[in-house]
Amino acid sequence: MKMGNRLPVNRFMAGILLLTTIITMVQAQTKVRIETPYGDMVVKLYDETPKHRDNFVKLVKDGFYDGLLFHRVIGNFMIQGGDPESKGAPANKMLGAGGVGYTVPAEFVKSLYHKKGALAAARQGDAVNPAKASSGCQFYIVQGQVYPQEMFAMFESRGLALNEEQKQLYSTVGGTPHLDGDYTVFGEVVEGLDVIDKIAAVQTNGADRPVEDIWMKMRIEK
Repeated sequence: MKMGNRLPVNRFMAGILLLTTIITMVQAQTKVRIETPYGDMVVKLYDETPKHRDNFVKLVKDGFYDGLLFHRVIGNFMIQGGDPESKGAPANKMLGAGGVGYTVPAEFVKSLYHKKGALAAARQGDAVNPAKASSGCQFYIVQGQVYPQEMFAMFESRGLALNEEQKQLYSTVGGTPHLDGDYTVFGEVVEGLDVIDKIAAVQTNGADRPVEDIWMKMRIEK
């Protein structure tokens, strides 16, 4: 009888331990705070894209992004930064070609989409980068726009297949559906979505660079 009574208790304790482990793993998900003149954003990095997560964390810890600019801003599309040549760059300098000397292999995950607030890796075009490898440092954050349901038929006629979850996201939250499957999404903004809108609304020059510099500073969120 005593041995029989122990089994339910052991199973119960094992269940509690498993639940605690899962909760700890969720809570331990890496977050990064991005400071800007327009307020702070907090991004959650996805564990499903470990190469991009680990690379981004290393650069943040090294202070690589501190003082760099959001050098390319397009309203209703995205805000882009991470070019090392943007630090202290004169107003007339063309930006966007800088890097860290390496790329990160693409990590396409079907369940990670370009919804508003998505953090994704910039990259060179298909002609010179058929593997769609990501820049080692440049990234963008999606602003995008909300699409009415009737637009999806047009997308599909152009070869863009969207599942029901994507259609729901892009018709409510918004985003940039045509980028799915072409650029690695490796995180999302969980605080400060309004900061994206503020930055995306600034005045830019002909090269989409903000007329007034928008700097960034990053740190791992505790």
